[in-house]
Amino acid sequence: MKKLLFQLDTDSHPSVFDTVVGYDGGADHVVPHGGLTPDVVGALVDGAIFTRGPKDKKNTALFIGGSDMAAGEALLAAVRKRFFADFRVSVMLDSNGSNTTAAAAVAKLLKSGPLAGKRAVILAGTGPVGHRAAVMLAREGVAEIRLTSREQARAERTAAEIKRQFGVEVVPLQAVDCDDRGRAIEQAEVVIAAGAAAVELLKPEHWQDNPTLELLADANATPPLGIGGVEMTDKGVERSGKRVWGALGFGTLKLALHRACITRLFESNDLVLDAEEIYAIAKTMA
Repeated sequence: MKKLLFQLDTDSHPSVFDTVVGYDGGADHVVPHGGLTPDVVGALVDGAIFTRGPKDKKNTALFIGGSDMAAGEALLAAVRKRFFADFRVSVMLDSNGSNTTAAAAVAKLLKSGPLAGKRAVILAGTGPVGHRAAVMLAREGVAEIRLTSREQARAERTAAEIKRQFGVEVVPLQAVDCDDRGRAIEQAEVVIAAGAAAVELLKPEHWQDNPTLELLADANATPPLGIGGVEMTDKGVERSGKRVWGALGFGTLKLALHRACITRLFESNDLVLDAEEIYAIAKTMA
């Protein structure tokens, strides 16, 4: 029985990265479909859930990707609405790699030191990586999570969405430039930089002499990096008395995690791998 992975992508051209990892994760065939929306995905899901018997359904799985996490979440909801009784297959959501990236970053920070009771700041955290990282930090008992954006209104919208979706409280904070972000982390022990590629969020002087700061992770692998003074290959190294992770430093785990999740999809027909489920797997691998 062939293991079939149907790649449901919200972008017009499905991600080649996700296709390759699908094969590396154990699929015998990966079948990409692009430009999908909730109103058209139903027929594809029906084809996946009605074609194999109960014992063989685990050999069919769905992967939801694309560059837009909100669109991916809507597609996941539409997919799950088609499931009933045992007519279902396992499905994973990882739009733009956000779930696996956030999970790998937080899991590596946790390996570097305890997070419970700490104060954390997620810089440029209104995107999906910051959104997911906030939830994962909260699950580890972080006492306070601040989330910055250049626009206060955008930070507040993200905080409200995290509260609605996951029941997690975060403090929205406007930080327009590096100086603002340096002030935002003054009392923090943990910092995650989750901004866009090639955008410097902190300069070395904004964090290296910070007496409270213990752990940093930077998700940006495109120079200039998100945190100046951090190398993209840093793997929990000590810099200025802090433990630091660069994007490639925890990226090895991110890629291995993605592959491992694909493998898990073919173990049963009833898995739903979203942020928290993927993070649980990441912790076992870190």
